[in-house]
Amino acid sequence: MDPSDRGPDELPPPPPLPPDVVPIKAEEDVAEEPPPNKPSKPKRLPMARPGLGKRGHTIQLLANHYKVSFKGSEEFFYHYHVNLKYEDDQPVVEKGIGRKVQDKLLQMYHSDLANKDFAYDGEKSLFTIGALPQVHNEFTVVLEDIGSGKSSGGNSGNSPEGSDTKRVRRPYQSKIIKVELSFAAKIPMAAIAQAIRGEESENSLEAIRVLDIILRQHFAKQYSANHFFHNNPKSFIDLGGGLLGCQGFHSSFRGAQSGLSLNIDVSTTMIVKPGPVVDFLLANQMVRRTDEINWPKAKRTLKSLRIKTTHTNSEFKIIGLTEKNCNKQTFPLRRRNGDNGDTDTVEITVYDYFIQNRGIELRYSGNLPCINAGRPNRPTYFPVELCTLVPLQRYTKALSTLQRSSLVEKSRQKPHQRMSTLDDVSYHLLPSSSYAKCMALKRSNYDSDPMLKACGISIARNLTQIEGRILQAPKLKAGDGEEFIPQKGRWTLARKKLIRTGSVMRWAVVNFSARCDARGLVRELTRIAIAMGIKIEDPHDVIEESPSVRRAPTLRRVDEMFAQLKSKLPGQPKFLLCLLPASPWKRKCLAEVGIFTQCLAPPPRVNDQYLINVLLKINAKLDGLNTLLQGELPPAPAVLPIVGKVPTIILGMDVSHGQPGQSDRPSIAAVVNSREWPLISKYRATVHTQSPKLETMSSLFKPRGTEDDGLIWESLIDFYTSSENRKPDQVIIFRDGVSESQFTDVINIELEQIIQACKFLDEKWEPKFTVIVAQKNHHTRFFQTGCPDNVSPGTVVDKEVCHPKNFDFYMCAHAGMIGTSRPTHYHVLHDEIGFTADELQEFVHSLSYVYQRSTTAISVVAPIMYAHLAAAQVGTFVRFEDMSDVSSSQGGGHTSAGSIPVPELPRLHKNVRSSMFFC
Repeated sequence: MDPSDRGPDELPPPPPLPPDVVPIKAEEDVAEEPPPNKPSKPKRLPMARPGLGKRGHTIQLLANHYKVSFKGSEEFFYHYHVNLKYEDDQPVVEKGIGRKVQDKLLQMYHSDLANKDFAYDGEKSLFTIGALPQVHNEFTVVLEDIGSGKSSGGNSGNSPEGSDTKRVRRPYQSKIIKVELSFAAKIPMAAIAQAIRGEESENSLEAIRVLDIILRQHFAKQYSANHFFHNNPKSFIDLGGGLLGCQGFHSSFRGAQSGLSLNIDVSTTMIVKPGPVVDFLLANQMVRRTDEINWPKAKRTLKSLRIKTTHTNSEFKIIGLTEKNCNKQTFPLRRRNGDNGDTDTVEITVYDYFIQNRGIELRYSGNLPCINAGRPNRPTYFPVELCTLVPLQRYTKALSTLQRSSLVEKSRQKPHQRMSTLDDVSYHLLPSSSYAKCMALKRSNYDSDPMLKACGISIARNLTQIEGRILQAPKLKAGDGEEFIPQKGRWTLARKKLIRTGSVMRWAVVNFSARCDARGLVRELTRIAIAMGIKIEDPHDVIEESPSVRRAPTLRRVDEMFAQLKSKLPGQPKFLLCLLPASPWKRKCLAEVGIFTQCLAPPPRVNDQYLINVLLKINAKLDGLNTLLQGELPPAPAVLPIVGKVPTIILGMDVSHGQPGQSDRPSIAAVVNSREWPLISKYRATVHTQSPKLETMSSLFKPRGTEDDGLIWESLIDFYTSSENRKPDQVIIFRDGVSESQFTDVINIELEQIIQACKFLDEKWEPKFTVIVAQKNHHTRFFQTGCPDNVSPGTVVDKEVCHPKNFDFYMCAHAGMIGTSRPTHYHVLHDEIGFTADELQEFVHSLSYVYQRSTTAISVVAPIMYAHLAAAQVGTFVRFEDMSDVSSSQGGGHTSAGSIPVPELPRLHKNVRSSMFFC
């Protein structure tokens, strides 16, 4: 979400391997052909572009795409499956070792590999141009200083660092790795030309993937999906809490209308600050002494990070911390007994072992837990003070609010700064670890890479010049018939009335903040509300939280506040204004009691615009409407020629997943639907849980005839009852959060469920469907030639850098005030309604102006933004810390194969169910 889209009560918020082209399968693995008497339904594919848009003012732009020339080749990419094993045939699972192994393999066996270079993805796939000498190739390499902590066998006892006699025959840092390369598939290079023509197939997608791997292979030392980062102190951003933001670049090849292009963009990832483990924990938990460290929390934070031990200079992976301190944690130490070669085993503490056997003085580790860097059945213990975190380790857990704010603030770049950074990207693309050398070779060609050269690939040095268009902002309507046209994507409602106002009656204020002047805030809020035409009474009371419960658990704080409400008010209020709420507050209000609530965290200085934004949310929740598109109400508007004349329901769909590091949390699926046709500015939300990390929506339709018939059934019923018993003849679906690889799932699985929900209501009812996917998670940026500012609101691009065949376009509807604007990439997958390119682009543009929470055009259509808000807000209703108990006790949740039941969300109270509670 763009910072400009946020309201006052919001907090800042390796692709899978495609199927093999020529797979080698055992005979028993081949699937049976489907029975001839059961023909499969034809698979829907993304639709072709119906034409290009023409409306709007034409402008010249630059895009961060670099044109790629492809000479064509009759050669093949050969794909080999990589299997790495230790001497004892145990698999190599440590990250990062694979690249070291492949570098060593190429160095030792280049002639045995027919002098071929190869591209390795860091995991299980290796690609060559032309075949290796054998279908199945086996090699053995020796790595120095691998420091995996893995035994080579022969140790019958546990030790802090494996002190058995067999291991000391070879330096501990050396490891023998067995490498198996097995042929898996071959991909014709001619498939690259297919991608350029837009003829996507498994071959073309895999060929483009190979090009990505080739280009990234000599990038920075740290590899992360399609991003590369450098161990250069100048690229680090200190986020506090022991974390750094590491700036680098994203790169990917893409087929476009102008041919093949290379998309390069600035990117940032979070890494842990290298150095002593204790220093990291003190910074991470913001404490000063080791006795203040929360060790259960430290165990979760450190798990899977890699350390280097100062006494051996070897690397290990942390699997946990010991329950006992270093001076009490024992292990069986095998030692020699005399000169006859006999051995015995004694129990010794880790502390005593390092002092007595290794002669290492430990200053403070005696009273701290040990780091366990072994295996579950064979621990390897180290005192904390002997361990340092190695550089460039990604931090995949959730950031705090302050860290997120710091990341946004310190990593943003204005358009001219971003362009300058991209102009200098060439030295990052060179196969050199020397920064100075890279700068000296800054003007070297991309196609110096031998594999790219062998593919016939060369890459232009300049940003691609493209043509864009600026669409005119739609005319908006406020109260008292006033009409106005937003300027530069913004407008003001100061001295304007709202078009339909709710009534703030029977309400109260609850204050969880000891510092906020709640009564002064209410006076100012009332003054602004009256000026905007909102009917507002004085609150029944302003209830302050008792100081005695401010440090109590959050549930108790909420219950105590409701007990005060019950005792001080004459009856249940209709609306509550809550200052600095505790986390379960909205669940109590919306699900259990049925009271509308608006939560605030007021800034130190509250101005009129802040209060206007608060009242926009309150009015929308209380069944009001702030502004409408001009002519949105009858007679049918010219600006909406298709959806204004025929009953049309607009659906916004999104799936919200748990924060990073919370893979067991259920995902939240939300659908919002337009209501009161012909309005397209008013919506209702329905939300369900589904299995963790599941992107495809699993509960759109449930043909069971029970109370819960799925998300779509509820949406259709609500549209029908709120639109004078009209069934929609047109269904427009906006879907958020899916990648190109999931497009066919959207139009073959999710759309099919929506069609079934319609048939379930009326077998003869056959509405027309249009399905549009909106993507914000991409790396295309646009720049104005000769201008340091962001592109203008309403900028649309459907040429050059768009898909060569399918119906897509980029839309930058909002005014980018901070950093570089990120356009939304819209993909029209299916269209039975028959929009032209101009009609659909203007419709999408208009939907960016109906967001009731703000007085700016937003970066994505309002239905998607509402779905995102509803999923995020209702998702907080699940008490995730009690998930294991909820999951085992509730049988009504959705399940996935091999997973625990997913807990159901509590249903919203009937008083608020049909409202825009998510505003």
